[in-house]
Amino acid sequence: MDAQKITALWSHLHWLSVLAQQGSYTAAAARLGVSKAAMSQRIAELERAARVPLVQRTTRSVRLTEAGQRLVDETRASFEQIAQTFEQVRDLAEQPSGLLRVTAPVALARQQLMPLLTEFLRLHPQVRIELDMADRLRSLATEGFDLAIRHTDRAPDTHVAWTLCETASVLVATRAYLRRAGTPKSPADLQRHNCLHYPRSQDTPVWRFTPVPPGQVHEAVNVPVHGSLAANNSEALREAALAGAGIALLPDFSAQEALRNQKLVVVLPDWHVDGGFGRHLWALRPYGPHVPRAVSALVGHLRGALAHGFSV
Repeated sequence: MDAQKITALWSHLHWLSVLAQQGSYTAAAARLGVSKAAMSQRIAELERAARVPLVQRTTRSVRLTEAGQRLVDETRASFEQIAQTFEQVRDLAEQPSGLLRVTAPVALARQQLMPLLTEFLRLHPQVRIELDMADRLRSLATEGFDLAIRHTDRAPDTHVAWTLCETASVLVATRAYLRRAGTPKSPADLQRHNCLHYPRSQDTPVWRFTPVPPGQVHEAVNVPVHGSLAANNSEALREAALAGAGIALLPDFSAQEALRNQKLVVVLPDWHVDGGFGRHLWALRPYGPHVPRAVSALVGHLRGALAHGFSV
């Protein structure tokens, strides 16, 4: 058979694969949106061209012969690739649309992401967002999330990752607390203060300090700290600091507004705190052959809005 005749049978091969999936002419015809008679005719034409039976018919269902199954098995990957490529091309021409399931830490979502997400929805009215706010790490693959915003030093190798911005950890307190308890002059002074911290384990928390800029007279130092409050939410720690309860270690995105309003001040500004919180914000998604238009549009929106980080 010449190439032109084989090319004319490509759609017939696709119909055969649909018949194999559906198990009956009626179901396959409904899946393709054609009549049962048209379905039967296409398969008959394919069998005449192949010169062997491809389908075994019974009164209730159909099953493929060995030759028919081989045709389906050998062409399945090609048809899947064609469908995938077509979706990618169509996605380029269309406006972002559909449902996006996004998960993000509670404090970050409430304080920084919500205004950005609402602006994104205004710009892309065909997109809907379902936001899961949780400090517990979610499994994107098993829980069906399209995108996760993570605050960590390094993105996992098992995901596609985009850097949104750099972040930092800052020590803050109210002026009233510092007048009452004294202003620390060095990291070691923190051992005499009420330090509000994010619990990472059952062990005594240790804050690691390096001088700003590095390489100055001071060397890096580890300081065990103690305090009356530990909370696994930076918003809670910030509110305790605002109430004058002590010195809190916060991510910059939680401290930003209170520092701008001068309700909190930075403690030990000549030192950088390592290991308190992540150094980057990431947008993550499971590996896949195609990134939906809505996902790439949202990532681009967030990267543009957060390009300069959270200056404090």
